[in-house]
Amino acid sequence: MIKKVKTVKDKFKIYGDFISAAPYGSGHINDTLRVIVNQGGTELHYIFQRINENIFKNPPALMNNIKRVTEHIFKKIEDEGDEEITRHTLYVIKALDGRSYTQDEEGKYWRAYIFIEKARTYDVIETAEQAYEAASAFGLFQKDLADLPGERLHETIPDFHNTPRRFADLEKAVAADTAGRVKDAQAEIDFVMNRKADTSKLTDLLAEGKLSERITHNDTKLNNVMIDDETGKGVCVIDLDTVMPGLVHYDFGDMVRTSTSPAAEDEKDLSKVTMQFHMFESLLRGYLSTAGDFLTPRERENLPFSGKLITLEIGIRFLTDYLEGDIYFKTHREGHNLDRCRTQFKLVESIEEQMDDMTALLNSID
Repeated sequence: MIKKVKTVKDKFKIYGDFISAAPYGSGHINDTLRVIVNQGGTELHYIFQRINENIFKNPPALMNNIKRVTEHIFKKIEDEGDEEITRHTLYVIKALDGRSYTQDEEGKYWRAYIFIEKARTYDVIETAEQAYEAASAFGLFQKDLADLPGERLHETIPDFHNTPRRFADLEKAVAADTAGRVKDAQAEIDFVMNRKADTSKLTDLLAEGKLSERITHNDTKLNNVMIDDETGKGVCVIDLDTVMPGLVHYDFGDMVRTSTSPAAEDEKDLSKVTMQFHMFESLLRGYLSTAGDFLTPRERENLPFSGKLITLEIGIRFLTDYLEGDIYFKTHREGHNLDRCRTQFKLVESIEEQMDDMTALLNSID
């Protein structure tokens, strides 16, 4: 891989002598490396990524999305007079042929970004302040892209957050019972069936024209925001592979799912799973501090519900995979996907129990 990166580096408009490359970050989809180049006695750092074509079937279209999004945000930051533009948005390095990507001798797709210095990501949320900063960064990201001109962005993973379709997939898995596991998951199946009406609530509102399609990130984990080492502020939203048309609720809902519970995603002791209200409050206040300007009243009122919906959706996906024999998500123990879905469903229950308080908080924020 290191030898390959050295060759790939020469296909980009990166000038200087190759020094080293090493794996970077905690992502599991693309191969990511930090590359160091000596340019006239100064070490410059870049991020190189080999795009996973098993997940992203059309890398040129994906990179066209990223190019449009980053250039639009770059122009806005530039117009504001910010002198640290490349710390506040990913900056795509062009290949020698002018494209936003290149290919190696095997035809694999690569991209390169300027490395963001003096900032880092966190895999586990540590403080309410981090929740606020991450939510603020994702809200600003949505706001900056609300006026992106041109044609609709490419859907890099079609129906990624189509909850009714996820529900239909579960119904098929239950009917087929190919792995003979329905008998072991009847309580979890019943849990979902009792909430069928929830799964289509947002897509129905969209179809009725009561919600607007936006450009959304669709993977709003804390570790997709760079946090400044000195100030603790959210610096830059990263990992733009799933940036595509969606609902603002997909992003806010996934923040609630991934940031409010102190338990691991596959925690077996369900007593540890709860939505911590103070973390939800930090997310909501942070998100509205930047996104509040452009949200419609209907978008705003459905923010608390979105946390429940996306958590339910992910639980449905884990349950479906369990019933089908663990064919999608990697598992590390017997019943791993069943444990994962139970954790999600326990969080759904915790959100439901606090929904009135969540709504009251929303209504109290100007």
